Amino acid sequence: MICTAIEELAAVLPRHGALAGLDLGTKTIGVSVSDTMRAVATPLRTIRREKFTLDAAQLLEIVAERAIVGLVLGLPLNMDGSEGPRAQSTRAFARNLEKLTPLPIAFWDERLSTVAAERAMLEADLSRKRRAEIVDHVAAGFILQGALDRLAHLGRA
Repeated sequence: MICTAIEELAAVLPRHGALAGLDLGTKTIGVSVSDTMRAVATPLRTIRREKFTLDAAQLLEIVAERAIVGLVLGLPLNMDGSEGPRAQSTRAFARNLEKLTPLPIAFWDERLSTVAAERAMLEADLSRKRRAEIVDHVAAGFILQGALDRLAHLGRA
């Protein structure tokens, strides 16, 4: 089920259970997961993209291992808020993934998530090589944390 807004995701999620955040790139998929109370996003790993069926199998394996109850995909909007080819590709990925899992899938504006991830890693004084290895799943962590914070705000409202 693809949710049109984060509010729709909030309405269909069970009270507790972990979420996964995805940063879909052309060559990799960054994966982050939350705790079951949905307070903190933790970068998990980066999947090297091959073809959709193999990528989805790896994602669904993580979903099963971690008892994930929903997915948040970073939506790469242009800076003016419009959708370009990368956003269309992300939506197509979600439509294909929806056929393989009953989990709710939502999108989160990922503008500047990679910039934030890079800045955090620079502040942590990570080497260029190490930053390149983990940037995708750290960016996925920023995407998921943004969605978690919004979900928490909705829960308090």
